[in-house]
Amino acid sequence: MTTHGNNSEISVHIVGGGLAGSEAAWQIARGGIPVTLHEMRPVKMTPAHQTGNLAELVCSNSMKSLDESSAPGLLKTEMAAMDSLIIRAAMKARVPAGQALAVDRIVFADAVKSGLLETGLVTITPGEVTSLPTPEEASARREFWIVASGPLTSHPLAEALQKLTGSTRSLYFYDAIAPVLAAESIDMSHAFRADRYGDGDSGDYLNVPLSKDEYESFIDSVIAAEKMPLHDFEEPKYFESCLPIEVMIERGRDTLRFGPMKPVGLTDPSTGHRPWAAIQLRQENQDGTMFSMVGFQTKMKWPEQKRVFSTIPALRNVEILRYGSIHRNTYLKSPEFLGADLSFKAAPRIFLAGQISGVEGYTESAAMGLLAGRACVAKSRGQEFTMPPRETMIGALGRYVTEGCLGPYQPMNANFGLLPPPPAVTHDPSRKKPKKLSKADRKTLIADRARQTFAAYQSSTTLSS
Repeated sequence: MTTHGNNSEISVHIVGGGLAGSEAAWQIARGGIPVTLHEMRPVKMTPAHQTGNLAELVCSNSMKSLDESSAPGLLKTEMAAMDSLIIRAAMKARVPAGQALAVDRIVFADAVKSGLLETGLVTITPGEVTSLPTPEEASARREFWIVASGPLTSHPLAEALQKLTGSTRSLYFYDAIAPVLAAESIDMSHAFRADRYGDGDSGDYLNVPLSKDEYESFIDSVIAAEKMPLHDFEEPKYFESCLPIEVMIERGRDTLRFGPMKPVGLTDPSTGHRPWAAIQLRQENQDGTMFSMVGFQTKMKWPEQKRVFSTIPALRNVEILRYGSIHRNTYLKSPEFLGADLSFKAAPRIFLAGQISGVEGYTESAAMGLLAGRACVAKSRGQEFTMPPRETMIGALGRYVTEGCLGPYQPMNANFGLLPPPPAVTHDPSRKKPKKLSKADRKTLIADRARQTFAAYQSSTTLSS
């Protein structure tokens, strides 16, 4: 993105210094426009965050797959081509995790902050934003605003958004965080390094095998453990891709064995056989002193987490550096309120980005910040913003947020279901009947088409910028 014209009289305010807000600030600064990034932490903390760092990763340190044939990998490739600060910082902070992009949280946050400050156009302002300008006020002051306050938006700002949308409906779901363990407290005589299906160079994951009896005992312990209660007025609406282990167990005792504890692709070197179940631990930092429990989001009370996990031989003396927890995630029914450029229909100088817009996942949230930032730059220049085509992953996500779907609107990850399907059959002149495409072939065609479409989009937008 290149600077056009004199932007000295234009200012942008971004509410929220998470992944979406930081990415939006970067994109706008790259457009030569001054940005004030408002982050209420550490002046006012949320129930889930632990620091005042920009782009703090709350739930996990993994941003999912880098494989370009997967939906998450495809999204990262597109974002990298659009000069994403979040992807750039993540690659700098990468830790071993097979084909997944896992990061050292501290290195990652530092890279994001330094990247923003080095532009010379981003001012980071601690403190809570409790109100938004009217359309008239924003226009008179030549201001643009991006609300990227995240799923833990403060009550005053949530009220300001409700006033802006004219809606009192509060949509939400509950998200759960997995525990982080001290590496030195793990008994390595009861664990082994290996990657499921052989991914990774030398075994990026640490595996804790369980026998059938150990698994059944663990399930009983989780069932009996005290859980964090919800308020009487709250109805739990969990996101399917981030279910607490307790909710999974409620669906059947073997659910974990076919989910995050599946032993498929693993061989315990102490027995030479596949274990009955296995807990995978993923490296959290570059020094390898911390490991997170993959897929082990939990709503057990903190003392209960220590007690229950200590029943597992490898974790008998485990030190939990960060306990799992649950928190309420708030999001708007964006298709009702947003235009095609992620700005509010009732306030065209105010944009929405990140999880609060109805996406789920680190990279997805940053992607909405990237789009909102670029849309803001375009509008400030009097230009029309062109959303990437729906055949691309980032374009499909953006259009989901602005257009919705046939069913109820709910948070969405990057997935191939958002992209238009390829032809269901392929014709072979040597065959009398058409040959149906396999699932793998369909995904390959979708990914190839996405790459070609994105390349054409990049070329056209570069030429016109």
